[in-house]
Amino acid sequence: MSRIGKLPIHIPEKVKLTVNNTSVKVEGPKGTLEKTFNAHLMIQVKENCIIVTPSDDSRFTRAMQGTTRSIIANMVQGVIEPYIKDLIIEGVGFKALMKGNQLELSLGYSHPIHYTIPEGINITIQENTKLKITGIDKQLVGEVAASLQSFYKPEPYKGKGVHIVGKFVRRKEGKTVG
Repeated sequence: MSRIGKLPIHIPEKVKLTVNNTSVKVEGPKGTLEKTFNAHLMIQVKENCIIVTPSDDSRFTRAMQGTTRSIIANMVQGVIEPYIKDLIIEGVGFKALMKGNQLELSLGYSHPIHYTIPEGINITIQENTKLKITGIDKQLVGEVAASLQSFYKPEPYKGKGVHIVGKFVRRKEGKTVG
């Protein structure tokens, strides 16, 4: 059995949880999340705690137990306090603008990049180069941050590009005259 999968998830008072076979719906003060999980797992609510148990002893089921437990724990935490990812755009003339539900990025290309913001995600811009991505779904927040970074990945010599705060980017020394 998975060490993480065996741990129960405590349900706070503010959160309402509904389990229907393999579907879990979590409602809280910040919003509602719903997800369907693998049928090989049993999700039970006992004494204000969620317990994920495997139905058989296969390797796949044991692996999915810890994953499912972590996803449910992230759902419970997300409806209480939203997840946040900070991005910094570095480079001369690089900037971001909001136009309705679209983000317009100027990243040194001959054209601006338009990114449609998914539902459930909120992006705020400070100083034209600092973005704050917030949302209740941890996976979706990380996916949006990664897709924005993919438009111009940080380059190791001058450091230009879209940086996710807290993610290490190896810097390299340039050529030396010798």
